[in-house]
Amino acid sequence: MISELQKLGAGLAGFGVFFLIFGVLLYFDSVLLAFGNILFLSGLTLIIGLRRTFSFFFQRQKLRGSSFFLGGAVLVLLRWPLIGMLCEFYGFISLFSFFRAWREVTRPWFNLNKTTASNNKLSVHIEANKLPSILKAVSTHM
Repeated sequence: MISELQKLGAGLAGFGVFFLIFGVLLYFDSVLLAFGNILFLSGLTLIIGLRRTFSFFFQRQKLRGSSFFLGGAVLVLLRWPLIGMLCEFYGFISLFSFFRAWREVTRPWFNLNKTTASNNKLSVHIEANKLPSILKAVSTHM
C-alpha cells in the first residue's frame, strides 16, 4: 500500500524531473535546474525514506557516484549549471551502473570473446561494420 507521503514524494520527484528537463531545454537555466534538483531529491527521500536514501547514496561502492551527483547539485545551486549537470550526469551513470548494462548490450556487436588475437581482431572488424547501420537507425528515431 502506498502512503500519502509516498504519493507526495512521487509528485515532488515528477515535478523535479520536469523542472530539470525544462531547465536543460532553456539552455541550462540555473534557477530551474536548482529547483528541479531540490524537488527531485526531496521527492526521492519521501518515496523511499530518509534512512534508505542515506544508505543508497553512501554505500562504499557508490561513493564516487554519490559525490559527483551531490557535488553537481551543489554546483548547480552555486550557479555553475553546465559543469554541475555534467557532474550530476556522471554521478547518475555511476550510481545506477549504466555502463555495466551498456557493456552487456554492446558485447554482441563487437564479439569480444577471448579466443586468439588474430581471430579476435578479425571478429571485431567484421562486427564493427554493423555499427554505422545501428547508429543510423538510432539517429533517425531521435
